[in-house]
Amino acid sequence: MRAVIAEDSVLLRVGLVRVLQTAGFEVGAEVGDAEALLAAVEEQRPDLALIDVRMPPGFSDEGVRAALSIRRRWPGTAVVLLSQYVEERYAADLLTADTSGVGYLLKQRVADVEEFAATVRRVAAGGTALDPQVVAQLLLRRDSDPLERLTPREREVLALMAEGRSNAAIAEDLVVTDSAVAKHINNIFAKLDLPPADGHHRRVLAVLRFLGTTRA
Repeated sequence: MRAVIAEDSVLLRVGLVRVLQTAGFEVGAEVGDAEALLAAVEEQRPDLALIDVRMPPGFSDEGVRAALSIRRRWPGTAVVLLSQYVEERYAADLLTADTSGVGYLLKQRVADVEEFAATVRRVAAGGTALDPQVVAQLLLRRDSDPLERLTPREREVLALMAEGRSNAAIAEDLVVTDSAVAKHINNIFAKLDLPPADGHHRRVLAVLRFLGTTRA
């Protein structure tokens, strides 16, 4: 079986190549961004695409959007998304269509090489693989207040957003980098079910929810 890998971390990408080769895959391409991934899938027509959820340039949902595009354009290619954290909305997006040949796993699962190799083989053969933590979060999500999904740090960031602070000001206040703040804000948008949409300002909507104001 042939696979392509999309992961911006060079060290993890090298490790994934070795794991897939151990699992019996020929790695046709290894890339670091979503645009290169789509080009590689078009050229290689692989059995499996192993994709990081967040990749350059925005480190938000580039991998998810690429995976959805692959499923539409090349339905014979199975996809496994890898994420550092549980991001329920992305898992839900991927699972709204045909779930055969779909996987969503946390990156920590790669450490168990044998189990991970067996999982990707199963997905490539048309099966489905969901990380147990992802399943638990999806079940919890149905009844929980979206604000309860936020980590303490994400709530801090959202509170500062509600004060009208810019990303740079938030970074200065929390003594973190601007990119760290941007990642927290993307997490907040995902957990509050605020995907990009024309005519809506996600930052304002997130603050409104934080302040207890409901808008359709």
